[in-house]
Amino acid sequence: MGMTGSAIALPLPAIATPVIMAQAQPNNPRLNELLRRGRELVDAGSVGEAIAIYEEAATLAPNNARIFSGIGFLQARAGNHRAAVTAFERAVQLEANNAAFHYGLGFSRANLDDNAGAAQAYRRATELDGNNVQAFLGLGIVLSRQGDFEGAVSAYRQVATRQPNNAQIQEALGAAYLQQERYPEAVTALQQAARLAPRDADVQLNLAIALLNSGNQTEGLAAMERAAALEPRNGQIYLKMGDIFRAQGNVDRALAAYQRAIGLQPNLTAAHEAMGELLLEREDYLRAIVTYRALVALVPQDADAHFQLGVALQGRNRDEEAVAAYQEARDLYEQQGNTGGVDRTRDALRELSPNRLRPGD
Repeated sequence: MGMTGSAIALPLPAIATPVIMAQAQPNNPRLNELLRRGRELVDAGSVGEAIAIYEEAATLAPNNARIFSGIGFLQARAGNHRAAVTAFERAVQLEANNAAFHYGLGFSRANLDDNAGAAQAYRRATELDGNNVQAFLGLGIVLSRQGDFEGAVSAYRQVATRQPNNAQIQEALGAAYLQQERYPEAVTALQQAARLAPRDADVQLNLAIALLNSGNQTEGLAAMERAAALEPRNGQIYLKMGDIFRAQGNVDRALAAYQRAIGLQPNLTAAHEAMGELLLEREDYLRAIVTYRALVALVPQDADAHFQLGVALQGRNRDEEAVAAYQEARDLYEQQGNTGGVDRTRDALRELSPNRLRPGD
């Protein structure tokens, strides 16, 4: 069926006091006072003020790797990943064999979508500390982003052999197997993850995908139901369920799942898009019109949504409204430089209402 699992989130770097707090410096009371104050601000959750304090401390001790690492971890915590990379690169220059510094550098590069650079840093962290679970997990994630699922599996398995009861690793391993369409192995890993984390809805959804692709319909559907029961108010769960049913060819259940997703999260555009596509395939134009009108209200610059609305309106012989939708789609396609979309809408207008074409169309 070609269904694949949901992505695993990048592990956040832990900000531990031993990393942030540099050694007290003899004969430098100003530096020691800054380090003490920085520690207090971190403990109080005042990240921005703490960064400023540590940056001042770095000017007094420009060769102190731990001060730069503290800045890096705090910048990462604040979401300032470019600044974090700069700080961690300096820390690594000063103390090249510190696995935590390489991990922080990998995390920050990954958040800038520098997956190759992140992989290099994470890999170095694992070489320096073979028990750094988060570094192996981060390495697997960025390798997956690059399409190197075999490399990701290798990274996850190195941790899984050491920590077979780590649910996060078993889930990540299962998701990587899903990407490779190695469904029996995915089932094994995800069943283990489900035993360890029985209330994780994402694990249940990935397990459902693995089971269904393995031909086990009964258990696969049961896993989907467990996912929905665990997070009954989460529209994303029903969106994913809809995608699974759609891949199976079960259109009725897919539509019901998408409708449920929209009911829970009316702004979930992906659910509107998927539902509209299925309704058009069924030639259920009336419901398709309602769906696409809601979608264009949510994303008025989505040319495809306007075009599909035109198709649905044309299907109900509401030609005047269809022409207006096609014209809006054409204008948006032109603004976006989408020549294929422009040609498609011109063809639709030419067929429906030739007198509505502009000169040159």
